[in-house]
Amino acid sequence: MEDSLLIGGRALNNRLFIGTGKFPNKTIIPEVIKESQSQVVTMALRRVDFDSEQENVLNYIPKSCILLPNTSGARNADEAVRIARIARAAGCGNWIKIEVISDNKYLLPDNYETIKATEILVKEGFVVLPYMSPDLMVAKKLQDVGAAAVMPLGAPIGTNRGLKTKELIRILIEEIEVPIVVDAGIGKPSEAAEAMEMGAAAVLVNTAIATAGDPVLMAGAFNLAVQAGRKAYLAKTGRTKYYAEASSPLTGFLTYEEAI
Repeated sequence: MEDSLLIGGRALNNRLFIGTGKFPNKTIIPEVIKESQSQVVTMALRRVDFDSEQENVLNYIPKSCILLPNTSGARNADEAVRIARIARAAGCGNWIKIEVISDNKYLLPDNYETIKATEILVKEGFVVLPYMSPDLMVAKKLQDVGAAAVMPLGAPIGTNRGLKTKELIRILIEEIEVPIVVDAGIGKPSEAAEAMEMGAAAVLVNTAIATAGDPVLMAGAFNLAVQAGRKAYLAKTGRTKYYAEASSPLTGFLTYEEAI
């Protein structure tokens, strides 16, 4: 059964997006991408060093992947817009993940500034995927101004704490028409599977893979988990119940005489 994800006019067959930060060394990134089978790879533009062959993270991302530069480091909409324009001018394409963060303790996104940046960049022809705190009204506004997807956080960036915002993400999945890509906080493949079972269109994982004892093996595990979660969602899981219900009829038991 064909089950592709359409974002920005591109059909994606893999629903695991991955990041490129925090790896022990950049040489492992191609192996991680291969094992994850991810087609969308994000990287912070501020980590791109065009003057160094070894330090330039772009040299470790296969050309077949869709680059999703992010505006990490932006503290307001103006800075995010400027970073996006630089990324496109540098040849990173027109996909952009908006990150606007002025909170240094929890690194929570500024939803108001994110909406402003999204509206500007959509008008300039970018495919905009905004990272946001899961709020229904904000998600609706982002959708209205042209976001190609919205990326609610599961927990603060880099914490590996899982789907702490699960109920709010569930509401977005139910009410928002553009794809929901769960971003930040997912720490285990089982949590990625859970997000997909809920109906998320995709998940983005970085820290959980990059800080694993074996990042390549973990990338493969996340790939399988995302596939499993998606299949479970499509298969429609059975309803949960409070009381036991026998799988077989409770009639037709052998009598004592028949059993001996």
